[in-house]
Amino acid sequence: MCHTQGVNPLGEAGATVICTGRSSVSGRGGSDYDRPETIEETAELVTRLGGTGIAVRTDHLDSGQVGRLAERIRHDHGGIDVLVNDIWGAERLKGGPADWNTPIWEHGIEDGLRILRLGLDTHLITSHHLLPLLIGKPGGLLVEMTDGTAAYNAGRYRISVFYDLVKTAVNRLAFSQGHELAPHGATAVAITPGWLRSEMMLEAYGVGEGNWRDALLPDRGEGRPTAPEAFASSESPRYVGRAIAALASDPGRARWNQRSVSSAELAREYGFTDTDGSRPDSWSTT
Repeated sequence: MCHTQGVNPLGEAGATVICTGRSSVSGRGGSDYDRPETIEETAELVTRLGGTGIAVRTDHLDSGQVGRLAERIRHDHGGIDVLVNDIWGAERLKGGPADWNTPIWEHGIEDGLRILRLGLDTHLITSHHLLPLLIGKPGGLLVEMTDGTAAYNAGRYRISVFYDLVKTAVNRLAFSQGHELAPHGATAVAITPGWLRSEMMLEAYGVGEGNWRDALLPDRGEGRPTAPEAFASSESPRYVGRAIAALASDPGRARWNQRSVSSAELAREYGFTDTDGSRPDSWSTT
């Protein structure tokens, strides 16, 4: 499921946004997170901000379901201008800091393979079925969402063999798909947010978006953890959403084809800010 605030800039731009995922009010086979947010809620936010939000329950590991999604979009809308592969779902499998740096021979193999399926197979299945709808006319944009730029990840081990492989591979997906899309006048870009204040992250520190800086206060009591100092440069999901909207609005976006960039890098290029007027850059502090 898209982050509920991350698609808002597309709604503000008046876009029709198809919001897909397993977390639905239908309650059938929700996401691995079992969280209360739903694709219907996301679609409502898009519509409220001036776009048209449409929720379609889809398991992106199920090729048949994604194929039917493609046919529905083809029938109802004719094609796609922007495809955002923001599919993950393995935060719990990744574990917390105490679980990081577990060597592959000690890591649960079923959990590890599930991380690969959630983080890679979903992107491949989605691109296979939906990119034909993107190349019907020049100018299409594919965004692959990941964690860490290609340059950052290249020299750093990221949490575990499985996590490291997924986040590195998604950057490469943007590169390889950009090679295949270029002859059709389409662009593929890998984008990483910084330290993202997702609903799960805010809940972990016992704060909301309105008071997230309270998580940095010492001696919080009631067993609530204090966030690391680097949390001060965290960003809202809307920041990376604005990065995508800026790319989509740029008639010269082909210059970004096959690139791996951060939301902060695009903010510097296009001049947008986060919701509080700042331009946070987590990667510059790590």
